[in-house]
Amino acid sequence: MDRDVVKAAEALAEAAELRSGVVTREAAEHEITAVLERFEATWGEGRGPDHSMIRALLHAGATVLVAVADDEGGVDASATPPFAEPGALLGATLGFLGWSEGLHLHSHMNAVAPEARGHGIGLALKLRQRAIALAHGVDEVRWTFDPLIRRNARMNLVRLGAEVAAYLPEFYGVIGDEITGADRSDRFEVRWRLDAPRVERALAGAPAPAWSGDERFGLVADFESLRRADPVEAARLREASVAAFTRMARQGLRPELDAHGDYVFTDDHPDRHDEETR
Repeated sequence: MDRDVVKAAEALAEAAELRSGVVTREAAEHEITAVLERFEATWGEGRGPDHSMIRALLHAGATVLVAVADDEGGVDASATPPFAEPGALLGATLGFLGWSEGLHLHSHMNAVAPEARGHGIGLALKLRQRAIALAHGVDEVRWTFDPLIRRNARMNLVRLGAEVAAYLPEFYGVIGDEITGADRSDRFEVRWRLDAPRVERALAGAPAPAWSGDERFGLVADFESLRRADPVEAARLREASVAAFTRMARQGLRPELDAHGDYVFTDDHPDRHDEETR
């Protein structure tokens, strides 16, 4: 990988750390318990890997990364969440290599302490993961997300510049965790081509193109809140999404977000610019 590309990626990761008031790095062995606590605070007790699995992944060199509140004055102290003790482990992410359809890093878990969300810590972890992958010659990261959660769609497709590669209905089966409960585990798999034009555009903060397409699917602002408050309406929206996304996949289209935060199903080139029509 070109050294200038790696240096630029490292600079972006460091800038994100500065804004969020954390330092991101590989987890230390003595932090494994805290990493597991971060995962369980998000998905529920026993819903993640165990201590021995994390230890093995660390030993093998997988990306088990943490975000800790600055304790050395190396970042903007004003950005650090005011409740965070110096050195507190506020976030963790876990990824491992895969080679299905080409070598890539599969980013499986990314969790931030509930009280620390909204400070850009998840973004800082993603950008550190990107820099590490590029430094090792890996130019693609993949992960899955629930397509009905708008904030995750915006982060993945707009802020990071990833693109949806596949619709995976009931991907995990019945999860029954703190987030999903009895809901379907439908997922979009995204492909983050780390040095692609759309990624460079997104990470520079430039607006996404006005994607063309006749079919759309509207998202609610907070599907997780809807699922708790009105499970019947949430189930109706889920079933409607299954029909829409299945039809989309059969037509060879992919979803992008429009200016209103809803999906538009398009066959535009994923790296297109506004001045392009295809």
